[in-house]
Amino acid sequence: MSKKVAIIGAGITGLASAYFIKNEDPSIEVTIFEAFNRPGGKIQTYRKDGYTIELGPESYLVRKKIMTDVAKDIGLENDLITSTTGQSYIFAKNKLYPIPGGSIMGIPTDIKPFITTRLISPIGKLRAGLDLFKKPIEMNGDISVGDFFRQRLGNEVLENLIEPLMGGIYGSDIDQLSLMSTFPSFKEKEEKFGSLIKGMKHEKEQHIKKRQLYPGAPKGQFKQFRHGLSSFIEALEIDVQKKGVSICYNTPVDDIVVSQKDYEIILEDNKEKFDGVLVTTPHQVFMKWFSHDPAFDYFNKMDSTTVATVVMAFDEKNIKNTYDGTGFVIARTSQTDITACTWTSKKWPFTTPEGKVLIRAYIGKPGDTVVDNHTDDEIVSIVRKDLSQMMTITGDPDFTIVNRLPKSMPQYHVGHINRIKAIQHHIETTYPRLRVTGASFEAVGLPDCIQQGKNAIEEIIAEL
Repeated sequence: MSKKVAIIGAGITGLASAYFIKNEDPSIEVTIFEAFNRPGGKIQTYRKDGYTIELGPESYLVRKKIMTDVAKDIGLENDLITSTTGQSYIFAKNKLYPIPGGSIMGIPTDIKPFITTRLISPIGKLRAGLDLFKKPIEMNGDISVGDFFRQRLGNEVLENLIEPLMGGIYGSDIDQLSLMSTFPSFKEKEEKFGSLIKGMKHEKEQHIKKRQLYPGAPKGQFKQFRHGLSSFIEALEIDVQKKGVSICYNTPVDDIVVSQKDYEIILEDNKEKFDGVLVTTPHQVFMKWFSHDPAFDYFNKMDSTTVATVVMAFDEKNIKNTYDGTGFVIARTSQTDITACTWTSKKWPFTTPEGKVLIRAYIGKPGDTVVDNHTDDEIVSIVRKDLSQMMTITGDPDFTIVNRLPKSMPQYHVGHINRIKAIQHHIETTYPRLRVTGASFEAVGLPDCIQQGKNAIEEIIAEL
């Protein structure tokens, strides 16, 4: 008799997990339960009048190949597009500064661009250079990203270079953000090479050597699809359904009942038994099924940041933007509500009709209530006011879209990784053939979500 596996959530993790199950063992019966009426979760592409606009995630990292591999396997190889390379900027001290060439996540690897940048003062540059002589930092298991980089490179480089780049990824206060949950490779480089700068310089040299072996490879760091990220979700949905996966939309799960032999998924008007279960929902959702288990209490205390993506489309005559680049991030010392902006029509020219300009701004910081306390029109006004510091905008936009993502950015505070490992161990020993995965644990980027789902499915299949 074939085994049955339930997947709760039809976001990218849930769909990719179903794909991997069917590739591994086609005989396993798979059912996906999705509370909403569409797949994709935070991924949502708006397509209209020649525009291809991402309302959630915008793209994914080229170097994390698992997503590209899946895309090719489901027939999207010819739709893959690599980002236009271009200068990125940091808004600090009321001005846009180019991110110094050769820096990796703000860490300098080339002396000349770092010496010549006006973003960092001469004293700040000298302080960063002390990294070459400092011993590796002693730490008790974990440390904040802010503390680590402040000790290595000094406060000025942290505030003006590293924090805008790293803090924005996680929507988090960098002085609370766990290094070992987010960027453990930086600690590994520091330990191995005795200096963060030396370690990142070595990584860059290895990258250059690899590029010399493959000189025709695209140079951009990010990939997208010709018809947007939703086209990946749509193709994945079709692929798994062809392989026999059943997807139940508008079907929220009320409870998961555990017995010695199986798991019972309780729905509003039905219940069904399964041999294995994969949960891919945010912690705000899965906690109602595990609230009785004190091992999950950590998630009751986990903070999450509310953010919004604000899209604005203009006729190009209404935008004066003299900067040749893909966008900018904002130092937290700046007086703005937005945290970053992508000049989408420059970074991804295929997204925008000729003669139009597309801008995506991001708003929402840890602890603030700007998204919660304002209407869409008010948020658009706030964003326009902030953007007027970096470019000249005249006239009204052709249209605007405000996409709110309430409590969508889980906060990985110092010690997060150890608590997560303890919870995962508890799940493995207490709930055989069941795994819980998603951004509340460790996945942030889209390829990370896919990889996490693949890992979880391999463990469930091994236990079936």
